[in-house]
Formats: sequence, C-alpha cells, structure tokens
Amino acid sequence: MDQPHPNIAAGDHIGYMEYALERARLSPPASTKFCVGAVLVDANKNEILSTGYSLELPRNSLGDPGSTHAEQCCFIKVAQKYSLPEERIGEVLPENTVLYTTMEPCNKRLSGNRTCVERILRLNGAIKVVYVGIKEPEVFVGENEGRKRLEDAGVVVKMVEGMQDRILRVSTAGHEAETK
Repeated sequence: MDQPHPNIAAGDHIGYMEYALERARLSPPASTKFCVGAVLVDANKNEILSTGYSLELPRNSLGDPGSTHAEQCCFIKVAQKYSLPEERIGEVLPENTVLYTTMEPCNKRLSGNRTCVERILRLNGAIKVVYVGIKEPEVFVGENEGRKRLEDAGVVVKMVEGMQDRILRVSTAGHEAETK
C-alpha cells in the first residue's frame, strides 16, 4: 500500500501538486503513454486518502480491462480499503474530497477502457474539485475535452500554475528517447 504521506499545509495546492508529480516520476516511461500522478485528499481534514500513478497497479485491476491511469489507481485503493467496487467509493469518500492530478483527466482512451472523467462522474458528486497541473497534450487522442465535460457536470476544475514545464517533462518521459 502507500508509503507514509508528507505533511502538506491545508490549501497548499503547489505542495499537493508537487506530491502528485513525485508519484508521476514513479511511472515507467514509455512513448505510448503519459506518466501521470494523482493525489486524493479530504480537504476538510487535510488528509491524503490515496495516491496513484500511471501503471502503478496491474492491468485488469478490479476486472477493468487495460492499463491503469493515476486517478484510477487512487480510486482502486479506496475501493480495496473498503471492500467496495470502484463505482461505489463515492459512498465512503469524505464530503469535501478533492483530486490533484498532474494532467487533465482523460476523456477518451484508445484502449476502450473507462475514462478518468467517467470514473469521476460516476461517483455522483463525491469529488467536487479537481486540481490539474497541465492540459493533456494532443499526442494520442487529439484535444481532450475532459475539463469541459467535468465542468458541464458541475465539477470545478482549477489549474495549478507554475509547474507546467516540469510536469510536461515528467509526463512525456520516454517519448523523445524512442523517436531518435
């Protein structure tokens, strides 16, 4: 399971995004995916509920086909902790749960797997705010409309400014190496 989490001051969005970026660095680099990190937080108690990064958990986790995304890994860990299917974790998430993710949640997956936007929305309002480091580059699926879809459903999406270059460098690790 997760290692002990650092103490991050309440409302320190840069601090939480730094921690998400630290998680993203654990994702194995590859030209076929992004290295993304995510942190799920109870904003009322300033408590980290779970973390995740791309490919942290095995393919087909909880019977869902395909590779695991960072947000999905956060949700799977909560589901396992409470012995619930992932789609029911909204029942146990604290009232003011927020998600930090280094990259805008995906709205389309080439694998056909459930998108991270769908995963957030099927929690029926359990996650009201998503803090994002960067928009998804248009490398694999073109323009990602994840932010718009979340906002249209009432989820607040806030960009955490000041880390874009570093996040992009970590997110695209492995892309340049295989194109030379």
